[in-house]
Order: sequence, then structure tokens, then C-alpha cells
Amino acid sequence: MVGGLTKKCRDMACKLYDTIIIETVAVSSLEAAEATKILENVYRCINIAMVNELKMVFDRMGIDVWEVIRAASTKPFGFNAFYPGPGLGGHCIPIDPFYLTWKARQYGMPTRFIELAGEINTYMPHYVIAKTMEALNEQSKSLKGSKVLVLGLAYKKDIDDLRESPSIELIELLREKGARVDYNDPHIPKTHKQRQHDLRMTSKKLSAKMLGCYDAVLISTNHSYYDYDWIVKNAKLVVDTRNATGAVRRGRSKIINA
Repeated sequence: MVGGLTKKCRDMACKLYDTIIIETVAVSSLEAAEATKILENVYRCINIAMVNELKMVFDRMGIDVWEVIRAASTKPFGFNAFYPGPGLGGHCIPIDPFYLTWKARQYGMPTRFIELAGEINTYMPHYVIAKTMEALNEQSKSLKGSKVLVLGLAYKKDIDDLRESPSIELIELLREKGARVDYNDPHIPKTHKQRQHDLRMTSKKLSAKMLGCYDAVLISTNHSYYDYDWIVKNAKLVVDTRNATGAVRRGRSKIINA
């Protein structure tokens, strides 16, 4: 998506990008180019918030939101599937839409959809912690003092990017509640200092014995690397925020969807 301060600027930028990009789309101004990116991020932010809210509602009703999304996805038109999770991550969706809310206020315009979506998505790590506490309580355990292993630190599967990752907030919330927390991520061997966070942690090596030492294993990022059948087999309790264990039948009673 290319805009320019002048038409000549835009055309020169397009010629450059045309040599390396599959498709270059020119728009009339810098503002239109930026607004296009904002629209895409807002679209995803709002739709992810919708399915996150539905996940919480359907969970209370005893309905599997993942089954519902699969069924709705069979409609050949008018529906795009979005999926719930433990919160938003990355450098775009959790941040960019709120540049627009800030700017809109300068024009006296409220952005209620965007702000409500932000509230829902920001709440999701707290929802996951509440579900983890409930699951431990069913086993007559308190979260305080429990050992919890967070699987996946990156904000989405199969990458090494942890910017704004919900896993970070999950770890911090677990620590605040008194849990002893470790993590494993094959793509992130150790954490580094960030703008607002400094976990100072290293990834723990997985083994059957090691998994069995934790009171709960919390799947935050569904990396392809993980053998979920093996994880469920060896863990005492699995809290799954990504439906990563959806195909696993063994030990379903110890899998909690969050």
C-alpha cells in the first residue's frame, strides 16, 4: 500500500516496490495509505474481540466455540473465521487501532467499537487466569504456590516474536497470584528486556518427567513443534487457550479450554 506526499513521490515508490513486491497498490495520499492499514487492523481487532466474547459466553452455556466456528466456516460466503485466544499480540493489532481513537478525539469523534474491542481483548489474560484458578480448585489446589508451565511465549505460532505477547501478561499475572512460573518456547530460548517488561527467564527443556512436575501446563501459543498428545499424556492438568488439544482424546477430563 503506497501513498506519497506528491504524485511523483508515490509513483517513484511504486516503481521501487514493484521490483520486489508481488503487488503494489497506490492510493491518493499518505493519509489514505495509513488509514488503509488502520482499517485492516481495526477489522481484525473487532472481530477477534467478538469471538473472544462469544468464547466466554458459550463456555458459560456449555457450548464449544471452536465447533461453532468450524460449522459457521462451511458457509461459502458472508463469513470469515476469526479465532479466540488468550489476548492480542504483535506490533499491529494491540496498538495501531488506538492511534485512531486518540486522533479521533481531536476531531470530537468517539470510537466506541474500537474501544470496546480493546476492553474485551485486554481482559482475556485475566479470563485465562480465572479459568486456571477454577481448574486447580477442582483438584483442591490453590494457584498460590502452584507450579505452572506456560507453553509458547511468542505472540503467535511458529515465530520468535514476543512483542506485546499475551504470554508475558499471563506470566506476570500468575506471578502476582503467587504461582511459580516457567515457560517453554523452542523459538525463544531466553527473554530480553522490553519496553514495559523484563521477565528474565529462560526456556525450560521439555520431558515427560518435567511436565509431570507442574500442577498446570498452560498452552498460550500453539506452536507446531509441540506434540499435544504427548503433553496431555504426561501433564497433570492442561489449560488450553488455542484449542491445540482439540484432536486429543486421551485424558480429556484434565484438559480445560480457556
